[in-house]
This record gives sequence, structure tokens and C-alpha cells, in this order.
Amino acid sequence: MASTQVNPTRMELTRQKKKLATATRGHKLLKDKRDELMRQFLELVRENKALREKVEKGLEAVNKNFVLARAASSDQVLNTALLAPKQEVYLDADTKNVMSVEIPVFTVSTRSADEGDIYSYGFAFTSGDLDDAVKSLQELLPDMLRLAEVEKSCQLMAAEIEKTRRRVNALEYVMIPDAQEKIRYITMKLDENERSTQIRLMKVKDMMLEEARQERLKEDYGEACGN
Repeated sequence: MASTQVNPTRMELTRQKKKLATATRGHKLLKDKRDELMRQFLELVRENKALREKVEKGLEAVNKNFVLARAASSDQVLNTALLAPKQEVYLDADTKNVMSVEIPVFTVSTRSADEGDIYSYGFAFTSGDLDDAVKSLQELLPDMLRLAEVEKSCQLMAAEIEKTRRRVNALEYVMIPDAQEKIRYITMKLDENERSTQIRLMKVKDMMLEEARQERLKEDYGEACGN
């Protein structure tokens, strides 16, 4: 209860009003943050769904091409062809801040810009299906990296949304009502004290007036007896 947690003084009343104002302002800011996080989260979820479908279809096509390449060439030929990659891929992992959430950003670069460098073998002893498989996998790489970015971003944003939701609820259902209850309690106590003080002053005034009236009656009686 507020009566057991707060001292009903004007200083405490001022402190509780400041606390309420801060909590109310913080509640609004956190609600705005939660709503914006939810908006961006839903956009990422939609993008994640579309990317996952695209990547799964792409991987299915890549697997089919590799199956056809294996059917057209022996395992020894395929292993020799793919043993020593010619192209090198570099992945730079960075982060960016989105509503206090550090989400990943991947940047891909290659050793050379020549598209032919993705083929680490000569074309004389391999089938065209292997070329199609390597090419389709190379084209699918950016989408796979973007999917990894989006899925991790969704996880991080979901955790932040849950944390923000808990803070909003704590302010809305605990801190703000508690401060309002304490303010009502302190105000009520101060009003009671003020009324009690006024009543005491009125009684003192009445007593003083009664004493003055009695003194006046005595003086009047003394004058009347003297005459």
C-alpha cells in the first residue's frame, strides 16, 4: 500500500510528480520504439519469407544441376574439377544500428571481377551441367547471404521487441499507477492536515474571542459596580 511506502510530505509529493512525469514520457518513447520496431520487424519477416522461398528453389535447381553433372561425369572427374577453386570470395561482416538493435550487414567481394574465374576447371573434360550448377550457385550466393542477414536481424529485433514490451508494461501497469496512487495518498494526507490545522486555528480563535468577551464582561461588571 502507498501509505506504508511513502512519507506524506510536500517534498515527497514533488518527487513523486517528477517521477510520474518521467515515467509517462518514458512510456510514450518506449511505445513509439516498440511500434517502429514492430513495423520494421514485419517488413523483415515478409522479406525473409520471400528470400527463403527463392533460396530453397535456387538450391533445388543447383542440386538438380549437380545430379545431372554427376550423371554425365564420374566422381573422380568432378572431384578433380572442383578440388582447387580459382576464385576467392571475401566476406566482411559489419553491423548497423536500427532502433538500438545492432543488426548484421554482410559485404561480399571477390579476388577478381572476371566472371570466368568461378570455374576452376577446363571445359574439355566436364559437362555443361556442371557449368550450370557452379553458375547457379554463384548467382544464389548474394540471396543466401541476404537471407542470413534478415533471419539474424529478425531474431535480434524479436528479442528487442519483447524486452521493450516488458518495459512498456512495467511502466504502464506498475510504475505509473504506483506513482499516481502515492500522489493521491500524499495529496489526501496533506489536505487532511491542512483541514485539521484550519480547525485548530478556528478553535484557538474562538477561545481567544471567548476569553476577550469574558474579560470585557468582567470590566463592564466592575464599572457597573463602581457606579
